[in-house]
Amino acid sequence: MDATFFQTMKLTFELAGITTLILLCIGIPLGYYLSQTKSKFKPVVETIVSMPLVLPPSVLGFYLLLAFSPKNSFGAWLDETFGLRLVFSFEGLIVASIIFSLPFMVHPIQSGFSALGKSLQEASFILGKSKFQTLWHVLLPNIKPSLLTGAVITFAHTVGEFGVVLMIGGNIKDETRVASIAIYDEVEALNYDLANQYAFTLFIISFAILLFVYAVNKSMVKSEFR
Repeated sequence: MDATFFQTMKLTFELAGITTLILLCIGIPLGYYLSQTKSKFKPVVETIVSMPLVLPPSVLGFYLLLAFSPKNSFGAWLDETFGLRLVFSFEGLIVASIIFSLPFMVHPIQSGFSALGKSLQEASFILGKSKFQTLWHVLLPNIKPSLLTGAVITFAHTVGEFGVVLMIGGNIKDETRVASIAIYDEVEALNYDLANQYAFTLFIISFAILLFVYAVNKSMVKSEFR
């Protein structure tokens, strides 16, 4: 295993970690809103959130590429106003990953909030707690398994991204070349040994993460019934 291998893996997990943290901050309020609202626009919001589940990654990646391109008005505005170029950059990978992995964070959190019912929240309001206090001190501690599931699935999904990452980031060494792209490159070059190193590392890490989630969730459920 050479320096390139470790740099590629570092970049992969850095992307997944940043994406997961940002989506956790987005997913909690969005999941809470979707579990509580009765707005007629709720189906529209849920549809937008869930679109990455049904859209081919290449389709989403293509439209993000067009939107972020400096030749497009939005991309040009980002470049001129903030000096930000999202095409073929690590920052662009983060934005694309946030959009592509959004439902994997929001759906478990929304389900967790919905499963709590109204009584717990109403009891908190009766005791004089604000909506924020109720969310932070009452609801969130009771959906820890959902938060953990959302975070882990989001992390694992981001690690395995290919189509969107390739469209937005390309294949720039030490900047946008993540493990999924590296595997594709090495297979094309018939370098199966190195491709296997990348693939087997992702397999082991993914297995360990999922095993950890199931073990922790099982222990949480047991503790609730004691």
